[in-house]
Amino acid sequence: MSDRKIIIPEAMKPVVERASYAPAVLVGDTLYCAGQVGRTPELAVIQDPEQQFISAWENLSCVLDAGGCGFEDVVEMTTYHVGMSQHMALFREVKNRIFPKGQCAWTCIGVSELAHPGLLVEIKCIAVRRAGNR
Repeated sequence: MSDRKIIIPEAMKPVVERASYAPAVLVGDTLYCAGQVGRTPELAVIQDPEQQFISAWENLSCVLDAGGCGFEDVVEMTTYHVGMSQHMALFREVKNRIFPKGQCAWTCIGVSELAHPGLLVEIKCIAVRRAGNR
């Protein structure tokens, strides 16, 4: 029997139906989260960079929570940035308000574009559930 479970938070069902992807896959105690971006509940890209970054973190939190994890369970994170040099200071400031500092391996990658015009960041991670969250 497989211990692979697809994780789809209720709030993300519309984007999953439209884009045909799994927000996360839980294998054992390891949660593999797909990249999360900053959109409204109606799936519109948020134009304000700070609000877009906050929304991306909120979406990641929602996925982690649905998989029985939180930010403190993240062991590896990769962020993809459009206009990285222009927005990194603001992104880092938002990240430091929301995400625990220095708790995981983090790689930042500058890219020319993401899935939809106007997206500035995509955050993906791997988390490991702690014994109390199983």
